[in-house]
Amino acid sequence: MPETLTAEDEKFLLTAIELAARARQDGNHPFGSLLVLGGAAVLEAGNTVVTGRDATGHAETNLVRLASRAYSRAELARATLYTSTEPCAMCAGAVYWSGIGRVVYALGEDELLALTGANAENPTMALPCREVFAAGQRLVDVLGPCLHEQAAAVHADFWN
Repeated sequence: MPETLTAEDEKFLLTAIELAARARQDGNHPFGSLLVLGGAAVLEAGNTVVTGRDATGHAETNLVRLASRAYSRAELARATLYTSTEPCAMCAGAVYWSGIGRVVYALGEDELLALTGANAENPTMALPCREVFAAGQRLVDVLGPCLHEQAAAVHADFWN
């Protein structure tokens, strides 16, 4: 039976969307992520591609860098990464290598592509995170897409 979004998942996913809005306000692309361990939000990160002048400054990779320094692999295996948009191939790889055990995302990569089109600022890859994780040797639980309207709203008029 497929996993469904719980009230706790929704709360943390909405926080990730708020982090995406903050990243946008800070002059970056509208993406945000949150790490939850033991029912508590312990780390957060936004996209810093523009302000950090770093193509790898996606919200998820920024969060994985922080998480890998702060927590053991055993702790990360019990953690959930909540993110405003489905992790791209690069971010999914980072999540996989970090040992994080679960990902919950709002906007799907295909839904993002529908919003961004061929915008050079977001050359979206048609490679779902589930496919990246399935190529690995360990399980990463994934739930998404969820909360499409809220997640899409943070992108309104951004990619035009």
